[in-house]
Amino acid sequence: MSVLQIPAGLLADRYGGKRMFGGCILISSVISLLTPVAARAHFGVILLLRVLLGLCEGFLFPAVHALIARWSAPKYRSIVATFIFMGFSLGIVVGMLLSGFLCDHGFAGGWPSVFYVFGMVGCVWSAAWFLLCYDSPVTHPRISTTEREYWERVIGVRELVARPPTPWRKILTSLPVWALDIAFFALNWGYSMTMTWIPVFMRDVLGFNMTNSGLFSGISFLAMVSIVPVGWFADCLRSPGRLSTNIVRKISVELDSFWLLACLSWSGTLVATA
Repeated sequence: MSVLQIPAGLLADRYGGKRMFGGCILISSVISLLTPVAARAHFGVILLLRVLLGLCEGFLFPAVHALIARWSAPKYRSIVATFIFMGFSLGIVVGMLLSGFLCDHGFAGGWPSVFYVFGMVGCVWSAAWFLLCYDSPVTHPRISTTEREYWERVIGVRELVARPPTPWRKILTSLPVWALDIAFFALNWGYSMTMTWIPVFMRDVLGFNMTNSGLFSGISFLAMVSIVPVGWFADCLRSPGRLSTNIVRKISVELDSFWLLACLSWSGTLVATA
């Protein structure tokens, strides 16, 4: 997934994020539909599908950022990004709750129904996305002239068309860039481990059934949905005369790490008292 994000970012910047994001969701949904059959066929088949899924999702975040750049005013960008990425945590909450229930009470033997349900929902969502979404206000055929002029005024046209050369050498030798890489690696590693192994721990160690395991696992991420005020506060701090975007983002990375630890502690307390 991570290997493809740099080339995916270049492609999203040049060609827009609509087809890239929608295609990523559609392919992931088809892989989900094929997973139960692949699992019964051979270990190599399911492994191949999971590798393809990871490579496909390498295009996801660059496409999102390309769309954010074209569909959000700079002064509101933090709150817009917060609402969008809150969806990932909300999706995990809903996914874990529904997956646990389907494993115990679903069709097709239980666990396969998880892949069938989410795969079908993803396919339907992708169709709506390709019909309704557009790369930028300039390419949208149904917005009014007033709205189009607003976007041209707050975002500009030259900013999205001009592509100065990328200073790769300066990026790769920048200490702040490497510091951010290390910070996000640690954060995402903890996030992924939490999402993957908490349900396993609750089932294998605590003896919960799949429904309760999904319930308590989802609670861990429910607190992360409440980060919307953080985005609004970040935009307030970035207002002229206050803090720079650079300082606000550094503060946000630190707060994000503490927030993840707080969510884990909160969910652990709930499980201990259950």
